[in-house]
Amino acid sequence: MSESPACGAAPHASFRIGRRGLLLGLGATFVAGQARLAFGQAPGDRRLVVILLRGALDGLYVVQPYGDPALKGLRERLALPEPGQEEGLLDLGGTFGLHPALGNLHGMFTADQATMLHAVAGPYRSRSHFEAQDLLESGSGQRMASGWLNRALQALPPGEQARTGLAVGTGVPLLLRGPVPVGAYAPPGLDRPAPELMYRLAALQQADPLIGPAFAEGMRARGFVAQALGTPERERVTFATLAGTAGRLLAEPGGPRVAALELGGWDTHVQQMGRIMGPLRALDEGLGQLKEGLGAEWARTAVLVVTEFGRTARVNGNQGTDHGTGGVAFLAGGAVTGGRVVADWPGLAEDKLFENRDLQPTRDLRSIAKGLLRDHLRLPDAAVARAFPGSDEAPAMRGLVRA
Repeated sequence: MSESPACGAAPHASFRIGRRGLLLGLGATFVAGQARLAFGQAPGDRRLVVILLRGALDGLYVVQPYGDPALKGLRERLALPEPGQEEGLLDLGGTFGLHPALGNLHGMFTADQATMLHAVAGPYRSRSHFEAQDLLESGSGQRMASGWLNRALQALPPGEQARTGLAVGTGVPLLLRGPVPVGAYAPPGLDRPAPELMYRLAALQQADPLIGPAFAEGMRARGFVAQALGTPERERVTFATLAGTAGRLLAEPGGPRVAALELGGWDTHVQQMGRIMGPLRALDEGLGQLKEGLGAEWARTAVLVVTEFGRTARVNGNQGTDHGTGGVAFLAGGAVTGGRVVADWPGLAEDKLFENRDLQPTRDLRSIAKGLLRDHLRLPDAAVARAFPGSDEAPAMRGLVRA
C-alpha cells in the first residue's frame, strides 16, 4: 500500500396504494431531481452517512495521479495542471491531486478529516449501471432484495429498530431496504399528500398488523421532523439543501444516526470537463452543508462517498470517458483518520490496465464499508458478516476512523 500523508440506476419502487406500495412510500427517501436522501437508526452517538454517486464518477479525473508518468498519454486534455499551477489540482501531498472544484473536501483533507481511497471497486466486474448499482448497494456479488446498510442495522435490539428511521419522498434506495422499519417526511417544495389524508389513511390501517405500525412510525417521524426543523419556507430543493437537512436531523438528540444520500449526473461520455462541473460543485457544496448542519456532531461522523464503478483510463473520441472498473472513494468527517491518500497503486502503463482499458482495482469497497461498520458504528462481527455475506476475501479495513 502506498499512502501519501496530508500526501442511470435501476428503477426504484414507486408509490402505489396497496400494502407493498404503502410500506415503500413510508420508506426513507428525500427526492430532489437527481438527489435523494434516506435515514435510519444506529446504536450510540456516532453518525454514518453514505453518499451514492450514480452514473460512475471518473476517479482518475477527480483524484488525478499526476505523478504517474503514463497519465498524460492516456488522458490528453483531461490531465489538469499540477498543484501550484494556474487552475491546477489541489495538493494531496504529492503524486495525487484533487479537482479544484472540490474546495470543501480539500479543506477537510488538510484538517485531517478526509481520506481519498484510490483504485477501489466492488467484487463485481459489470459495466452496466443498473446491475453495478444494485450490487454496490446490496453488498454482494449477486443481486439481493435488501441492502447492506439495512442488514447491518438488524443488530439493533427490536425495540430500537422502529424508532427513528426517516424518509422524505416515496422511494427507498436499495442500500436501506430490508426488514428494519423507517418513517416518512416530505419537505417543502415537493408534492405531498395533505396531513388530513395521511391521518385518515393511518386510522383506516390501524388494525392491520403490518401496515398499522408502519403508518404509526411514519406519522411519528413527521412529528419529529416538524419539531427538529420547524416549518421552513419553500425553496428550491438541491443536493446542498438535502445534505444540510440531513445534517440538522442527524444532529438532533433523538434523531436518526444513519443517512444515505444519492447524487446523479456522473455519466460523462461526452465533453467531460464541462459536464462534470455541476455534479462536482453540488457534491462539494453538499459536503459543506452537511458538516455545517451537523455542528458539534461532525466530530462523531463518518461520511462514505462511493460510486458504482470507475471510467476508462483513455479519453474517448467525444472528450469523455466510458464505463470502467477501478475508481475512487472518499471518507470525510471528524471521526475519520484523514489527511491521507490510501492506494495500492497499480500504475497506468498499458500492461497494468485491467483488460487494457481500465484502472486495475486493488482494494474492495466492501472492506472499506465493513471497517466503518465495525470500528465506527461498533457493530459486532456477526452483524458485519450479515451485511456482507460471502465476503471473507474482503476483510474489514482497519484504521479508517479515530480510536
